[in-house]
Amino acid sequence: MISHDEIAAATPMPILVAPQAILRQKTRLVRPEDAPTLRDALPRMFAAMYQAPGIGLAAPQVGMGLRFAIVDLGEERQRDPLVLINPEVIAESETLVSREEGCLSLPNQYAEVIRPQQVRIRYRTLDGTEQEMEADDLLATCIQHEIDHLEGILFVDHLSTLKRNMIMRRLAKEQRQKR
Repeated sequence: MISHDEIAAATPMPILVAPQAILRQKTRLVRPEDAPTLRDALPRMFAAMYQAPGIGLAAPQVGMGLRFAIVDLGEERQRDPLVLINPEVIAESETLVSREEGCLSLPNQYAEVIRPQQVRIRYRTLDGTEQEMEADDLLATCIQHEIDHLEGILFVDHLSTLKRNMIMRRLAKEQRQKR
């Protein structure tokens, strides 16, 4: 696992903002030979996510085309970091919930997104162990959001074309004003 000291000492990776092309690309599975790359990137990704602040970050958001993401719903004093390597949803509830979502790659943009309330996922840990876990409510939403990133999908893709276009135009305008 990644230690709190490693994260605290890490230089945060820059988080890419839409419409960066890599955010729309499907990632490739992480292979054993990618372990050194992950070991190097993870503390820097957690540092970036905590600094933002956010609760999830996927590899494409920091320019990496690999299938992994991080999640942490814990508070600053109670961190609960989760590394999901090659995650996949293997079951989802029929019950759907609407929750406001935002994204570090679409800063200051939020919208209600409807997703399954519960999911069961399969993933690998940093040491290569295969795991399964059930998640519900905010954790389920966060995991589904991050897995979407690994497929080249942004939360705005779950919205109507009108709402998606409004958000993307607003984001583009804000980004132009920052320059």
